[in-house]
Amino acid sequence: MTIRTVGRRLHRLERPALAGVLYREMVNFSSYWRSATFSSTVEPTIYLLAFGFGFGSLVSRVGGYDYVEFVGTGTVATAVLFSSVFPGMFSTFVKHRFQRTYDAILAAPVDTEELVTAEALWIALRAGTYGCAPLFVAIAFGLDPRPQMIVVPAIGFVAGFGWAAFGIIVAATMKSIDNFSYVISAVVTPLFLVAGTFFPIDGLPQWAQDLAQLNPLYHTVQLVRHAAFGFDPPADVVHVAALLIFGIATWRVAIWRMSRRLVL
Repeated sequence: MTIRTVGRRLHRLERPALAGVLYREMVNFSSYWRSATFSSTVEPTIYLLAFGFGFGSLVSRVGGYDYVEFVGTGTVATAVLFSSVFPGMFSTFVKHRFQRTYDAILAAPVDTEELVTAEALWIALRAGTYGCAPLFVAIAFGLDPRPQMIVVPAIGFVAGFGWAAFGIIVAATMKSIDNFSYVISAVVTPLFLVAGTFFPIDGLPQWAQDLAQLNPLYHTVQLVRHAAFGFDPPADVVHVAALLIFGIATWRVAIWRMSRRLVL
């Protein structure tokens, strides 16, 4: 446990502690931002180009939208997923198991709750930024830019926070990095495919449509799509609430799991 000696009452999340971890991440990120940006933006863009112009040559419109526009808005959520859950899993695991970075941070006036929160915030900031890349590509290929698209980075941030925390949970639970393949194959990939990114979920069986309502990626896709084509306030309130619940739940579980791994 970290002991702090100060002359005032401490809050659960101290701003200097969060700022210190975030500053460390930003400085460290400056040494590898090119590779991280490339991997986080190119793969979703390839999906957009492959599906948009591959299937798009066979299917011109889906769900009332041009297929390129449909996929372009959907792959924003894919970029958010890739740039948040994988850093949350792999980077966190490497830091606390091999580099022992977290042990060093906890020797400073930082506790596990602040460490996990700052890590998730940093990853979410990156995810919100990287999520815009497929949107820019879609605009270049005909998607009409609209003023309300300015909220897309905020949508990516909220969704990215939840997925980052989910990745931290996995990193704090698995004993080997090889075991991540189970989570990727059994959880991440099915959620990625059944999120309304490449095809509407209306054609799926009713049970699959019901399960999709529990998929945070589905709610991200819908929010981004509504930001591009017009908001639906009653539905969007539900989508935002789902992402907030997902983010808060995974955040608290991530703190609990990481505390057991680092402190106990």
